[in-house]
Amino acid sequence: MEKLKIFFEERAFGVCSKLGEKLNFPIDSIRLFFIYTSFLTLGSPLVVYVILAMTMKIRTYFRKMNNPVLFD
Repeated sequence: MEKLKIFFEERAFGVCSKLGEKLNFPIDSIRLFFIYTSFLTLGSPLVVYVILAMTMKIRTYFRKMNNPVLFD
């Protein structure tokens, strides 16, 4: 079970950990919230999760493009 947990944590987008850091809230509670609400609402929070993940990836991409240190 621990290997499965590590597998998903390494390949997840990091949305829950980023939200936990920003809101100063336990990451496990945020993950459980996404899991329970996705079961109750038939997967609609998963759409929100994927949108947040894409937003995070796009923001890091643009930050790398605008960083003048990387072009030297």
